[in-house]
Amino acid sequence: MKSFVVGTAVSLVWFSSLTSNIGVHAFTTTIQTPTKTSPTRRGRNTLNMIVPETTDLVQSMSDSMSSLWLADFSPTVPGPGEVTYSKASYYTVLGLYGLSFPGLWSQIKRSTKAKVKRKTFVSAGESIENGKTLRQQAGEIMAFMKANNYDVVDAGETIKFKGIVKRSLSQALFLTFCTTLGLISLALVLGIQFQNASVFGMEINWYLMVLGSPYAGIYYWNAGDREDEFEFKLVSSDDETQNEITVQGNDEEIERMWRELEWLEKGMVKIPGLLES
Repeated sequence: MKSFVVGTAVSLVWFSSLTSNIGVHAFTTTIQTPTKTSPTRRGRNTLNMIVPETTDLVQSMSDSMSSLWLADFSPTVPGPGEVTYSKASYYTVLGLYGLSFPGLWSQIKRSTKAKVKRKTFVSAGESIENGKTLRQQAGEIMAFMKANNYDVVDAGETIKFKGIVKRSLSQALFLTFCTTLGLISLALVLGIQFQNASVFGMEINWYLMVLGSPYAGIYYWNAGDREDEFEFKLVSSDDETQNEITVQGNDEEIERMWRELEWLEKGMVKIPGLLES
């Protein structure tokens, strides 16, 4: 029985020293050999086995291995002024930003002018059931333009309209919002590129330029109401099965017009939606 206990204690000590060699915190187990009082026999001495104390040795080896293991994965702190990113990637992104930023000014400038386009639409002619003659088609167009505050300027082969588009408060606020976001991003880029920049000994706060964003809305508002022009030309096919309407004017108004008057752009095929019967 005593030999089994002594063998177990020696095995645990060997296992603890083995695990400490691979960087795992060792644990110690203390086993006391049970003392059993028994009558001594003549001619025999009691066998006393002493297990050497190895706790301090195992602990010191475990601490040294753990220190070496942690030293391999300790982060490297860059020195002052040392670059820790790819310069090629940084300047590529900076160049793309520089190319795209002028689009903000273009958006502000175009807000005061109409985007003029020329499109051709078709509708059912008088030879088709529920179709319209050219006169009926012209009357429908005139009613639509009158309802949107446009006046007839010329009613010859080409019908011309002129109208005043009122300035919009929502458009002014939208331009101010877009300009604010653009200037914040510009201030961020300048703050990274020109760190600790100063003028007359005072550090520059690039974010102060955001205070100029309301001037985008003011610029739009001061431009006032704009005058839009529309031109219409109507042609009927030889068999009078189709009317062809050529429109030139503000793209947004043209988009709203053909949907309301149920026209179809020439060369296009209408596909019914899921909710259409």
